Amino acid sequence: MNKPPSFESKVPEGDNRHRDVCRDCGFIHYVNPRVIVGTLALWNGEILLARRAIEPRHGYWTLPAGFMEQGESCEEGALRETVEETGATPTIRSLLAVYSLAHISQVHMFYLADLDSATLEPGPESLEAGFFAWRDIPWDDLSFPTVRWALRHFDQVKHLDSFPAFGNPPRESGFL
Repeated sequence: MNKPPSFESKVPEGDNRHRDVCRDCGFIHYVNPRVIVGTLALWNGEILLARRAIEPRHGYWTLPAGFMEQGESCEEGALRETVEETGATPTIRSLLAVYSLAHISQVHMFYLADLDSATLEPGPESLEAGFFAWRDIPWDDLSFPTVRWALRHFDQVKHLDSFPAFGNPPRESGFL
């Protein structure tokens, strides 16, 4: 009968951080940041948002985004999340931003995308989805700081054909 592994926290040889290491075989369990990918998708100049049906931030509006899955590229994950949450099928134009959220060990990547149809079919993670003109964005009901950042960064480059990807705004931590 196999016994369950027994881990201890220690600095493995050749490393400089505490890791969970199996006492029996020396296997090192690395816990690394999670990557969240999504789109800022446009239809006729309006921005696609989804209202969350899940925690955290149930009922708040967000850009379609979520955790990458094993075996997919960042772009594939962003496209998949947009389809899952809104039913919309985007075409990626460019990388808009990469945000580092060290306090929760996450990296958020948003792609600027276009939609070829206004058809929306929100999935189980969304209460609803819709298109918003800039003046109608529900700023007080946005789910996460990175959603606000991506929207503001988009506003800075919406008239450009190409631009470098944005990072965290100065003096912004990403805390709610």
